[in-house]
Amino acid sequence: MAFSKVLLILSTFLRMVTIAIAKQKFQASQWSLAHATFYGDESASATVGGACGYGNPFSNGYGTNTAALSSTLLNDGYGCGTCYQIRCTGSTACYGGSPIIAVTATNLCPPNWAQDSNNGGWCNPPRAHSDMSKPAFMKIAEWRAGIIPVMYRRVPCTRRGGLRFTFQGNAYWLLVYVMNVGGGGDVGSVWVKGSNTGWISMTHNWGVSYQAFTALAGQSLSFKITSYATRDTVVAWHVAPPDWSVGLTYDASVNFY
Repeated sequence: MAFSKVLLILSTFLRMVTIAIAKQKFQASQWSLAHATFYGDESASATVGGACGYGNPFSNGYGTNTAALSSTLLNDGYGCGTCYQIRCTGSTACYGGSPIIAVTATNLCPPNWAQDSNNGGWCNPPRAHSDMSKPAFMKIAEWRAGIIPVMYRRVPCTRRGGLRFTFQGNAYWLLVYVMNVGGGGDVGSVWVKGSNTGWISMTHNWGVSYQAFTALAGQSLSFKITSYATRDTVVAWHVAPPDWSVGLTYDASVNFY
């Protein structure tokens, strides 16, 4: 075989490996032991308006497979949007076959310092605890158990479509909620660029919301987002038109995969 052909084959192979690594950059973590509870009822209406800022998780694409995480896992809001696989283990309440469910972190399970961490204060630090929506909990165990031992691991988030930006604030204070994040699922940093400005670093408000105290009215807006977990960065150009308005959601054509 000609040397040039060998080099071509080797180059193609290395390129394929590089692409494969890039697509799988965020890997699932190892399984760990914890416990899970549930909140709300079968409608999962209690998940609406959660602490992360997703508003209505149903209309925003997260459905009922969601969980409120203890502060240890939610990490001051930087854990919002992260995805986990959970399966019941070691309990008679577990369904046969040990079904696994994937959930997205959309809320905070706050500490309850009035209760012992092993008797009611399930979300007290340093416990890694998942308070699941009731429909999600019912997919892996009998709900009457109340609390179950589980194995959990963080996994990549698979999202359809691009990033979504919901605007709040006013002409001089832009508050943006970043949703539908793939890959690590989380957001570590956000920048905004008006058609008449350079890149402006936005400060973390809480959860998936970031803010910029600057006059951006009348300018088309682009965004640069860095994942908290992977440090990967994507740029979403011209997400919002010059006549953007608060209360609306704008879709981008890019995402973390």
